[in-house]
Amino acid sequence: MPAIPAVTVANLRDLGGLPLGEGRSVRPGRVFRSGQLDRFDPSDAVVAGLGIRTVVDFRTEGERAERPDHLPDGGRLIVADVLADQLATSGLPPAARLKTLLTNPVLAEQVLGGGRAQEAFARTYRAFVSTDSARAAYRAFLTELGDPHAGPLLFHCTAGKDRTGWAATILLSLLGADDDTVMTEYLSVNTAVRQAFAPMIEGFTAQGGDPELALALIGVVPEYLAAALDEVAVRHGSMEKYVREGLGVPDEVTDVIRERLTVYAA
Repeated sequence: MPAIPAVTVANLRDLGGLPLGEGRSVRPGRVFRSGQLDRFDPSDAVVAGLGIRTVVDFRTEGERAERPDHLPDGGRLIVADVLADQLATSGLPPAARLKTLLTNPVLAEQVLGGGRAQEAFARTYRAFVSTDSARAAYRAFLTELGDPHAGPLLFHCTAGKDRTGWAATILLSLLGADDDTVMTEYLSVNTAVRQAFAPMIEGFTAQGGDPELALALIGVVPEYLAAALDEVAVRHGSMEKYVREGLGVPDEVTDVIRERLTVYAA
């Protein structure tokens, strides 16, 4: 799933074309994922040509205030703050502190050195499943996709890898993608994210920062996603029940999502 070569939006990709089994695939041109849209320029013809009508922003209030989205012409914004509850109870998690941590190697080592980065991300991924704010955010995301009259939708967080990655996992699982497809799609962001953050990684290591810690912060690994999937299994037993009972998305909405976003081979 290669990134779409947009000039002003990082890590932009179409979920369309991903295989769903039995001759089915995700319908192209309907749902996109990316990093934040603070640098988006309406003159970016690649993005403008996608016809995006709805943008779902999973970032925190602070992230949105610091770098507000620039929307495509005619687009509307849905704010769906995944981390609000975690922020209120435990402070800002690494997923929302990437730039701060990558510009301060001493702080990064103090907070996340010695394997604590992986532990912190695992906790965050479990919170994607368990907290009220995350459930509300992902319910809003699926509700928008379940509108039979909706146009193309783009969803994003900051780097477009964690909160966005879990949203893509939910959607692909509902559509019937197998485990390998879900994991491959999840991991496919690594190249684009590392390119986008390359200057910060270089600065981090130049100041004496641990390159492995930098990669743990800006990349994704199977263990992060596995933590969220385990939380689903423990709390709900299956992705279907998580969506129905945990997120409160009715089966009728899920049916519309499948109808809108599935295409069969000719």
